[in-house]
Amino acid sequence: MTDIAFAWTALGGDPALLSRVTTAERPGTLAARLPVRRLARACVGACALAGAELGARRTGRAEVPGVRVDDGAVAAAFRSERLLRVDGRAPLSFAPLSRFWRTADGWVRTHANYPHHRARLLDALGLPADATPATVAALLAGRTALGTEETVHAAGGLAVALRTPREWRATEQAALVAARPLVERATLGAAPVRALPPLDTAAAPLLPAAGVRVLDLTRVLAGPVATRTLALLGADVLRLDAPWLPELPDQHADTGLGKRSATLDLAARPDAFEELLAGADVVVTGYRPGALDRFGLSPEALAERHPALVVAQVSAWGAYGPWGSRRGFDSLVQAATGIAVTEGSAQEPGALPAQALDHGTGYLLAAAVLRALTERSRDGAGRAVRLALARTAHWLTDGMPYDAGPEAAGTPRADDVARVPQNAWLTEADGPLGRLRYALSPVNFAGGPADWARPPTPWGSDRAAWA
Repeated sequence: MTDIAFAWTALGGDPALLSRVTTAERPGTLAARLPVRRLARACVGACALAGAELGARRTGRAEVPGVRVDDGAVAAAFRSERLLRVDGRAPLSFAPLSRFWRTADGWVRTHANYPHHRARLLDALGLPADATPATVAALLAGRTALGTEETVHAAGGLAVALRTPREWRATEQAALVAARPLVERATLGAAPVRALPPLDTAAAPLLPAAGVRVLDLTRVLAGPVATRTLALLGADVLRLDAPWLPELPDQHADTGLGKRSATLDLAARPDAFEELLAGADVVVTGYRPGALDRFGLSPEALAERHPALVVAQVSAWGAYGPWGSRRGFDSLVQAATGIAVTEGSAQEPGALPAQALDHGTGYLLAAAVLRALTERSRDGAGRAVRLALARTAHWLTDGMPYDAGPEAAGTPRADDVARVPQNAWLTEADGPLGRLRYALSPVNFAGGPADWARPPTPWGSDRAAWA
């Protein structure tokens, strides 16, 4: 419970409410050398408690519903993109050029799942568009890891040199990340707010975010996990993408549960976008810091026009310091912060048993939004919340005690999967994308929803308008 208490305190929650949380611990789930199971349980527990708190507030209940966090459900949800099946087909995972590569002096990790990231990587390396992994491997074997990192970054691509924990802590970015709170929170302006109606105490299930309009401007993976969770709890989540940047199909199927999906050119249709903002309660952004500022989407600019908004932002490295404007993904943060060294061997780098930085930060982001809505219901003021994968990584590596027991030794991942009764946390449903098998949400409180109200819609198939 100390880990859940830490997360709950970072969210500004009332410590007295922690008595409403119970846990079902399953040693062996999410096996790793680092305390991944504790991190995952804490993030989900804090999120479920935030949802229960908002539900009690909107129904006028004197007591917050009880929260139960089950390690089995958490482990399945943290692997949701791996457990997904679409008409029986397993999802595509990392692209061939998204991997670790040996360099002349170490290792470098690249990310090239999206076509434009692949193109930038190959362009930075001076390779043709049809270059094979063998060609890339031969080239990088003669280059330095840090040199490759800087060259690819300068070209707008994604690559980071593998660092040990000590090497990461010696960087300026690591010091700035460690100095920040796990959840950065600020109060924006106060204004008449679009009042959320009280919820019927007899309604089942209890949907704390019913009637909340969430504008979802996120991509892979923490932001979509957060907005997927808000959709579970009843929010009207409208995911917006640029028409020329389609989401990866399997990624969309996994994180699109409960949402609507539309495309909009923000530069070409600023009036339509401003109309959406005027009707929103929450805006969630997951692009690199500053990337959307030209559309008036910084918290400060939004507060001037819509002071009652809850503005939630998530980034890889934090919106500050020398890495503040860098792109990043969970796998790259693991490589840069020393996690891949800790989880690896003398022969090669390793990885966490799930994209735990993404999923954990996603649940914390959803929790921060829910808590901001609860606070806004008291004073009418908008809120800004900000999280970073690198800060979540710092909590994992330096902020909590390591697990004792078999998982501390880094048990093989396949054995870990076998120990988790995965089928208990999976369900199937038909929808526009086919028959989906997917992980149920681990966010569980008395009377709350067990599943999403709707399956994912095809990417970009909905109107860019509120329901």
